[in-house]
Amino acid sequence: MAAVEIKVPTLGESVTEATVAKWFKHEGDAVAIDEALCELETDKVTVEVNATAAGAIAKLVAAEGETVQVGAVLCVIEAGAAASAKPAAAPAAKPAAPAPSPAAPATSAPANLAASGPAARKLVAESGVDPSSIAATGKDGRITKADVLNVLAAPPAAQPVAAKPAAPSGPRAKADREERVRMTRLRKTIATRLKEAQNTAAMLTTFNEVDMTGVMALRERLKEDFEKKHGVKLGFMSFFVKACIAGLKELPTVNAEIDGDDVVYKNYYDIGVAVGTPQGLVVPVVRDADTLGFAGVEKTIADLGRRARDGKLGIADLTGGTFTISNGGVYGSLMSTPILNPPQSAILGMHKIQQRPMVIGGEIKVRPMMYLALSYDHRIIDGREAVTFLVRVKECIEDPERLLLEV
Repeated sequence: MAAVEIKVPTLGESVTEATVAKWFKHEGDAVAIDEALCELETDKVTVEVNATAAGAIAKLVAAEGETVQVGAVLCVIEAGAAASAKPAAAPAAKPAAPAPSPAAPATSAPANLAASGPAARKLVAESGVDPSSIAATGKDGRITKADVLNVLAAPPAAQPVAAKPAAPSGPRAKADREERVRMTRLRKTIATRLKEAQNTAAMLTTFNEVDMTGVMALRERLKEDFEKKHGVKLGFMSFFVKACIAGLKELPTVNAEIDGDDVVYKNYYDIGVAVGTPQGLVVPVVRDADTLGFAGVEKTIADLGRRARDGKLGIADLTGGTFTISNGGVYGSLMSTPILNPPQSAILGMHKIQQRPMVIGGEIKVRPMMYLALSYDHRIIDGREAVTFLVRVKECIEDPERLLLEV
């Protein structure tokens, strides 16, 4: 029998580490080839790691909650071995080792100070220096006068500075009625990227509203024939994807990104579609959406959405988008300002369709209206370009024949 190491697989471009989210097997358990062993959580997706040999788990090397690098050993399988009668429990998550205090004596500071000479104690009292910041060099770890003088003589930057706690210190007033859960790697990455977008880009949002009468009438008239022929429902998203592509072709800066001192113009249209999942918001990408028909767009979006909710998206599904569409309307949002999805320079926000009175040809009529929002990076996209893009989207949606004729 041979020992087979199961290692962290390559997780995609720029992804070098993951967190062991869950073990499906314990030490001693029997495994079959291709059977799922554990689940890894990266900053983009969740990935299952499967067995490459049949046998029994000889050792779990990485614990749940542990961060592992690409290529690191996760577990060892004894190929051909039978399951153990008493499988061991999965290893507990390893606690983070406490960081050593620089220049701190091995024993506690108050005891060292109490055992030190009167001159040292007097100097500490007069100077107000923190005893724990003094490196004791005296016998038995005692603080000497010279030790205190060394701290006082050091420049302010050289003196240790206490780190600010990440969470409020001390007991919380209603801790018994609260639940504290560690953020997942995906949620932490979402938080970091969104804040990075706010801090980096000169983000601005422009708004418009679109009359959905034309699209709704066309969809109502053709939806049954469309589904019979293509096997997928005709939704609104395909109209907006096509409308955005028409706008991006006319205004290529909206499809571009900043790379250092360069502006990278992209002559392809990989449209990200934001999808809400129990783990957080992900943005799978419809590749070369300009080459797809309405049915192709709807099928791709349906497949990506299903795999997103099942946690089956791969790294390739989530990287390389050129423009993003977010539909907050499915949750009832009437208006919002979407945040950019770096390194993209623009994102379109769709919202709830709501009946509102509108003046049409001098008469007040009730129409199904939707607010649109375009957030963009003002560093490369001017207000004229942003507004023009949003107007083009509005025109295509209000007159959907434009999308078919590409005018």
